[in-house]
Amino acid sequence: MTAPVSAPIPAPIIVTALFGPADQAWLEAMRQRHFPPERNQLAAHCTMFHHLPPSAEAELKHRLTQETRGVRAPQAKVAGLMSLGRGVAYRIVSPELVDIRARLAEKFCGLLTPQDAGGWRAHVTIQNKVQPAIAKLLLHELERDFRTRDVEVVGLATWWYRGGPWEALSRHMFA
Repeated sequence: MTAPVSAPIPAPIIVTALFGPADQAWLEAMRQRHFPPERNQLAAHCTMFHHLPPSAEAELKHRLTQETRGVRAPQAKVAGLMSLGRGVAYRIVSPELVDIRARLAEKFCGLLTPQDAGGWRAHVTIQNKVQPAIAKLLLHELERDFRTRDVEVVGLATWWYRGGPWEALSRHMFA
């Protein structure tokens, strides 16, 4: 007799923007170079929502499909660097992505955590959980040669957060 297969345990859902392969590779290389290896469990990413309840899964997938299917990809650029206090991030500027997030936030307003309801600063973290002095050194080092750079946003993705590396849930690609 075989044991019954149990359904996955519900978990919070994370929403991210997906970058094109060349930009993802560049961001990932920067993260690999500067993120403490023992803490680097994820690929480089731009989080749009940190914690939506699992009960929102079907509606979220529906909304993300509406936002992407047949829609031209938003323009985006790495426009600067951000100090995270104990880390450094690239600041992402994309008015179209901001608009998408605002529409989603409006649809899910009653389900948002304070972190997700409190506004959004689009960024990709390349260093975190280091001593503030180390983060400050990296920030100054990267600022010396920084140039604004266009990045390709190819889609939006959802992920289950179960305490460790994220588990892919869905991908919604722009036209």
